[in-house]
Amino acid sequence: MQDIRIMQQGGMNEVEKEYLDFEDDNPLLSKVIERNIRTIIRLRLQAAKKRSLQDQIADAITSFSGHIVFVYVHIVWFGAWIALNTGKIGVHPFDPFPYGLLTMIVSLEAIFLSTFVLISQNRLSEESEYRANLNLQIALLTEHEVTRVLQMLDAIQDKMGIDNDEDSELADLEMETKPEDVLTEIERLQQLALNRKKLKKRNQR
Repeated sequence: MQDIRIMQQGGMNEVEKEYLDFEDDNPLLSKVIERNIRTIIRLRLQAAKKRSLQDQIADAITSFSGHIVFVYVHIVWFGAWIALNTGKIGVHPFDPFPYGLLTMIVSLEAIFLSTFVLISQNRLSEESEYRANLNLQIALLTEHEVTRVLQMLDAIQDKMGIDNDEDSELADLEMETKPEDVLTEIERLQQLALNRKKLKKRNQR
């Protein structure tokens, strides 16, 4: 808990501390998992705190438009608008059928609403790309560490005079995996599968 609280002293507000400063850890989880959970929450809170005013407005509008309350508001709005413009409730129609003013307002609303949604999606895409890059770096580091551990175990095995199983995949696993080689192989196999599919279609004609 001490290292977690040290991380919290970087200008974090009371809301962030409320999420992170727990008196008791979950006894069913290890301290490493508890620390990782708090780190993830802290990073998310920091990302939300860095949003500009425009991003906050866009997120608020997008969030509201994604709830059923948004539908109810429009049902009441459209119903009242149509009722007022029937001329049957003692109000002079200001937008008679086919409700051109209402159509224009709804069209403008759709334009702005779609723009706000795109703004929120672009920001979320940037955050997702950032997390994907982080996951990639961690995965590459993990792969490198595991490879080194296997190489060390193989050296210890040789030094102790233990024979390797001929069918063992240890030699393959000890090879350093380069991301560019993996991507090249994926593209090659995908292109090969695509060419076979095209050739199969030609033979069927």
